[in-house]
Amino acid sequence: MKLLLLSDKESPYLWDYYQPGRLDGIDLILSCGDLKSNYLSFLVTMGRAPLLYVHGNHDALYSKYPPEGCDCIEDKLVIVNGLRILGLGGSALYSGGPHQYTERQMRWRLWKQELAIRRAGGVDILLTHAPPRGYGDREDYAHRGFEAFLPFLDRHKPAYLVHGHVHMNYGHNIPRAVKRGDTTIINAWERYILEL
Repeated sequence: MKLLLLSDKESPYLWDYYQPGRLDGIDLILSCGDLKSNYLSFLVTMGRAPLLYVHGNHDALYSKYPPEGCDCIEDKLVIVNGLRILGLGGSALYSGGPHQYTERQMRWRLWKQELAIRRAGGVDILLTHAPPRGYGDREDYAHRGFEAFLPFLDRHKPAYLVHGHVHMNYGHNIPRAVKRGDTTIINAWERYILEL
């Protein structure tokens, strides 16, 4: 299964300079947020693969203009071709805007998914906007990751946590992928192909 992971920056390769066939072979598109609604609608139309998304901290307009043809999996566990995906978007609270959460709120959101995870027999991918604390995040309040994700990863051991929020062009030392126990943590900034 071939997944296209997206976040935070519309890829010129897939948007400005798109050519037919560039999305051939993609089985599923996952968006970690902060992308234009019409960009996601374009990709789901041209690629013919399902597109699942969570909200980024700048996605306030999604409530008024949601991405057409795409499925929001915010606070949901969905199964696509046997792949169990849990969506928890948003960033750490830093300005009081929409889709910003305290650590306590994020822990509560995770706790509310426990029954769905048990019923599904686990989770394969945790789709988030913010990274876990200490794994690809930054020190400033706006880009600090969630500590609440760490015990979740230890307990459920998803194969992947896919996030955005921390742009790869913020610095030369921002990792694309890191490991924490059994989980590979991937920064989906702009675009990334994951083959399962």
